[in-house]
Amino acid sequence: MDFLQRDVPLKSQYQILQMKIPRLQIKMHLFIFAFTISSVSFCFGNNSKIDSSKTKTISFKIKLKSTEKVKIQAADLKFNKHLAYSFTVDDGYRSVYLTAFPLFNGGKISPPMINEWKNDQGGDGTISKGLFYSDGLESKIPFKLGLAINGGAIGDLPTNRGHLSWLEVKELYNAGWDILNHGFHHATKHGTNFLTEVTENTTSIQQNLGFTMSHFVVPGGESDPGYHLEYERDALANGSFSVASYVGAGPVIKVGNKINLDKMIYARTFVQSSKDTVGFKTMDRFLATFDSVAKLSGPIWYNEFTHGVGNSNLWNLSMRFPDFKYYMTTIANKYGTNGNDSIWMAPWQEVYEYIWLRDRIKIKYTQNNKEGIVTIEVPEIPKNFRNKDISLAVETSSKFEIESNSPDFKISSDGKTKHKLINIHLK
Repeated sequence: MDFLQRDVPLKSQYQILQMKIPRLQIKMHLFIFAFTISSVSFCFGNNSKIDSSKTKTISFKIKLKSTEKVKIQAADLKFNKHLAYSFTVDDGYRSVYLTAFPLFNGGKISPPMINEWKNDQGGDGTISKGLFYSDGLESKIPFKLGLAINGGAIGDLPTNRGHLSWLEVKELYNAGWDILNHGFHHATKHGTNFLTEVTENTTSIQQNLGFTMSHFVVPGGESDPGYHLEYERDALANGSFSVASYVGAGPVIKVGNKINLDKMIYARTFVQSSKDTVGFKTMDRFLATFDSVAKLSGPIWYNEFTHGVGNSNLWNLSMRFPDFKYYMTTIANKYGTNGNDSIWMAPWQEVYEYIWLRDRIKIKYTQNNKEGIVTIEVPEIPKNFRNKDISLAVETSSKFEIESNSPDFKISSDGKTKHKLINIHLK
């Protein structure tokens, strides 16, 4: 049956070694990480031309408790985190809404649900308290995923449908999940009109959900050699800032220095359940790799992918829900608010947009005795960006308060406690 060919990843020598020699998995991961970190600078560019005449300036005062000189700079990652973690689920299967969404946000996880393909896209029926990281201040933020969807597969029927409905996608989007272009029909075979796949999906989401997607994920499956290159070309030429494909940057990207993001292509790395359903040995191997990434020096951006997250290993390209729950809960307990709170669990688009803005703002700080003034020049931001946030890392031993009455931004800080962080949301 045709749908059994959906999203079959191209097998690299590394992936084959993973399957044949599991004990080498972590070592091979680390080898790939070292290679990509050293070569990642070749994969970036600048996708947006900035009209300097459309920049604007925002400013605010800092009232200090001492005359000590203060140092302020843009945080490498939002909320001044160490690790940005982007996890994407391909194809828009309904299991993300039934299981992952309530697991992350808190609420009732779906019990088993047999879909139209006789697969179980439900979960364990339990109540989740949610999985969270913090904004570096006092607010908890639920984990979020990115969804690569095909507009042609979304609908309300049958009642036991395998794909998401428009209302479900909208709810996930409104909760901060990012929606990524995955082609309108998920077409890959000979004769595919790649440009039409890209543009029809963009139009479909615009008409049904009211926003424009800005990142593309190449669909996998039965195809001609090199088809992904055509998808990459057409997506980047028609509004996409980046493309997830088979070869490119990552999965580990060091972001401590300025990054040129033009026409960025990054490689998907899949997390999938194995045939072994006893215990969580497979997930423990993936977690060992995750831990090794989290221990790397400097700010890190790490991305992973899967397909379904229900009880069945959908098309043998997915994570069974028990594995997914164990994997994400372990990460949350170690790196979220229940652990050291070093993670920023955000979809690819959100992280991309923060780094784009971080590298283009100009910060000026002047201080007279116990009063400082921060002035930030903000460039013109592309219209289809949905995140306009700046985090400032502050170096001072003095407590401080923020004074601002501007309607152009919302600002918060830990000036009275740790006095290390200022978060700004541009309106």
